[in-house]
Amino acid sequence: MQFSERWLRTFVDPPLGSEELARLLTMSGIEVESCRPVAPPFSDVVVGQVLAVDRHPNADRLAVCKVDAGTGETLAIVCGAPNVVAGMKVPCALLGAKLPGASGEPLLIKPVSMRGVESRGMLCSARELGLSDDHSGLLALPEDAPLGKSVREVLALDDHVFTLKLTPNRADCLSVQGVAREVSALARAALNPLEIRPVVAASDAAFPVKITDAHGCGRFAGRVIRNVNAAAPTPAWMKERLERSGQRSISALVDVTNYVMLELGRPLHVYDLDKLVGGIDVRFGRKGERISLLNDMTVEVDDTVLCITDGSGPIGLAGVMGGDSTKAELTTRNIFLESAFFHPEAVAGRARRYNFTSDASHRFERGVDFDNNIAGIERGTRLIMEICGGEPGPAVDTVARLPERRPVRMRVSRAHKVIGVPVPASAMADIFSRLDFAHAREGAGEAEVFTVKPPSFRFDIAIEEDLIEEVARVYGFERIPAHPPRAPAIMRGRREAHRSPHALRQQLADADYHEAINFGFVDPQWETDFAGESNPLRVENPIASQLAVMRSTLIGSLVSNVCYNLRRKLPRVRVFELGRVFLRAPGAGEGDFEVAGVRQPMRLAAIAYGPALEEQWGVATRDVDFFDVKADAEALLAPRVARFESAPHPAFHPGRSARITLGGAEIGWVGEIHPRWQQKYGLPLPAALFELDLEALSGVDLPRYREVSKFPPVIRDFSMEFQESLTVAEILGESTRNCPSVVQEIRLFDVYRGKGVQAGKKSLAFRVVMQDTARTLTDADADAAMAQLTERLSAKFGAKLRT
Repeated sequence: MQFSERWLRTFVDPPLGSEELARLLTMSGIEVESCRPVAPPFSDVVVGQVLAVDRHPNADRLAVCKVDAGTGETLAIVCGAPNVVAGMKVPCALLGAKLPGASGEPLLIKPVSMRGVESRGMLCSARELGLSDDHSGLLALPEDAPLGKSVREVLALDDHVFTLKLTPNRADCLSVQGVAREVSALARAALNPLEIRPVVAASDAAFPVKITDAHGCGRFAGRVIRNVNAAAPTPAWMKERLERSGQRSISALVDVTNYVMLELGRPLHVYDLDKLVGGIDVRFGRKGERISLLNDMTVEVDDTVLCITDGSGPIGLAGVMGGDSTKAELTTRNIFLESAFFHPEAVAGRARRYNFTSDASHRFERGVDFDNNIAGIERGTRLIMEICGGEPGPAVDTVARLPERRPVRMRVSRAHKVIGVPVPASAMADIFSRLDFAHAREGAGEAEVFTVKPPSFRFDIAIEEDLIEEVARVYGFERIPAHPPRAPAIMRGRREAHRSPHALRQQLADADYHEAINFGFVDPQWETDFAGESNPLRVENPIASQLAVMRSTLIGSLVSNVCYNLRRKLPRVRVFELGRVFLRAPGAGEGDFEVAGVRQPMRLAAIAYGPALEEQWGVATRDVDFFDVKADAEALLAPRVARFESAPHPAFHPGRSARITLGGAEIGWVGEIHPRWQQKYGLPLPAALFELDLEALSGVDLPRYREVSKFPPVIRDFSMEFQESLTVAEILGESTRNCPSVVQEIRLFDVYRGKGVQAGKKSLAFRVVMQDTARTLTDADADAAMAQLTERLSAKFGAKLRT
């Protein structure tokens, strides 16, 4: 929002300078982005009239002008402007005048001889006064400008332009009157509201209006004005205010609508009455309908776009922009002036859909005062009649559905707690009165409650916190002391059976992995390739086509991280991510949360690519494989021991993938990337990775007391033949469950296939550690334990002891 300070002071004139006024607004939450003077400083530039223009005797492009500058003598001034003519009034810099210089230093005007002719002054263009970059000719002044009067006074150049950077909730300050209300409340200055008197109808001419969709258009007021002179020039005072508000003067009728919008915050629109067909109907569009707009765009509408229509179809986008077919032109004689209220939700986003914006849509989508429609019509009508003449008909106001302004309650005790300062209830009441908030009080002391009815121009007052904010900002943020926050510090015990995500991150970082943070929405192809998910959860409004679905696995993101690094010539990559995945499966576990039927568990995944170790002389270089990553997963789970079962997975190599289970429940997967995806995603070498549920990793088994034996252990090895289909996990599981009490540990140390072993079988060698806490074991004890163990394996699996 941009406006002239002089215009603002016609509504409210506090005893504050420009900088003080800017600071007052900024400290109340209405940020003043800039406050700049209309013109740079210059002096002794007055209104002069060119009496005669004679050709310079020694230069073809120069003229010698005789100028009356109100000094009592005729000045001879040499001028090279192409538009200088006798009789025009122009800025005249007298001798001794100081003009803005190009280098920043003021330019002093002195007598100077130009090609043998003395020039006693200077006739100025807009550029030479620092008003604009236009230097095509002299700046023409109004014909009624008094001779000898300061140009700064004639052009009202002792003014400032304020530019506000408003937040979306403060649509009430998108007008000079709205800003004036704020200044009046903040500075306790008297508000001089614009006196808007009804215009007496000169005829009974009216135009029929119907509102079909009341939830889009709540109110539609209009007036017919006949016999206007649309080609009449816009007054200089209106042009000045528009230009200083960032608006270009177009024509008298358009300028009036822009002026009322800036003045009252009330967008208006002018139709050429003779181009309208039948009556106006405000309704949502229909598929296939098209509108040619004032900005030369032709757009197609549908049933989500509110339209202004007549008998010919849509003639404008409601609250956004009018149509080209009914626009008022310089030859227009009869007009229909519109002042409507459109609900913000019916306008919001429609302009952006068509890739443009407008001043009207900027206001309507934030909320326009629905109580000043008739005031806007009356103000616009009077200005049109003053400039263009015309015969007005009666103002017709059609009301369908206006927003309901529900009372909002504010507890004094709650306000004190939020603000942090015990603002007296009487001060709160005074603030509400200054803001023109109708309010009532009940109760007393800390139990006192205010009930406020928000005015029609404040769409941002809906809950208790909104009123507390109003109290705080008008009371003065600078009056609220800055105290550091205080809260009771409670030392909470750390659960021994729980590991924090930070501890897991640290463990992977110690294992030479780097953390990555990726988007939760991914390429749909990733879900198909790495999760086998043909119907993933789709994002309704994705920021990009390749980020259109929610991920159900972290694998695709990590593969993408590896590809990103490989493109940057990094041969060894080890990356992990801790993040959420999104599943349709019902039922949320601990640490998960479920929203709209979507479960969002946390997972930890890591990927390794390239050499297992950095190149060195002590170890031969080899590429990372399945077992390297499996070891990292086992280290994360320790001291718990998980079970790794060979199983297929869409992302992994069919023979190099394993399901990870703990206590019989699946907790994740480990494997090498499938050769098909390795080729598709451009990986020269296979990558190995694992993905685990964070919940399984967070739990830790507490240590239990176990007596340490003082007696030496007995170690025996044995080898047995098993069927090839049996897994070591099955064998060790059975051995552990049914072993003698003296057996402390059983571990595999050798696998053999070949000569001496039947086809379809394999030889497994185990080492058994035996120890007792009460005595030293004898050979007989060890032999008995080994016999019991081998007999159990033979009976369970049909294994044969090798000798």
